[in-house]
Amino acid sequence: MAAKNKVEVWLRGPLPGILPALQPVAHAILQAQEELNEIMEDFPETMLWQSPAGVASAGFHLQHMAGVLDRLLTYAKDKMLSTDQLQALAAEGKQQQNITVNLLLERFNRQAELAIAQIKNTLPDDLFETRGVGRAQVPSTVMGLLVHAAEHTMRHLGQLLVTVKIVKSTTQ
Repeated sequence: MAAKNKVEVWLRGPLPGILPALQPVAHAILQAQEELNEIMEDFPETMLWQSPAGVASAGFHLQHMAGVLDRLLTYAKDKMLSTDQLQALAAEGKQQQNITVNLLLERFNRQAELAIAQIKNTLPDDLFETRGVGRAQVPSTVMGLLVHAAEHTMRHLGQLLVTVKIVKSTTQ
């Protein structure tokens, strides 16, 4: 569901500077970025925190998608989450006065750019290096974290698409 009359990112060919094994990861993140910016264009601020039928709000999904990229890529770098990252995680889904659609889009777009840069800098020998996830340091790999970052982002994009359609339909 890319922008109208556009070929989806994965069909546009290989992305320069990215390992063949990580092409699908980068394609998914860039596809999510394109679709997210398209569906949120002109989205009313008053609807950002609406939760139709108790589902997560558009605001939550926007916060969470940026946060997931940030957190999983931190683990892929073999680092623990910072205090700021933990505070951002705790704030996900909570309505805040100064949070706007544009601010949330800027945050996601920035995280997507950082993700692509990190993917470009990932070396073949690092793909199957073990990385700990969370405080419990559950074992994963760099590849596992990058793939999960992309698929989790796409999962929330799908949920956001439905939430946005439902919320917008209630005002028509």
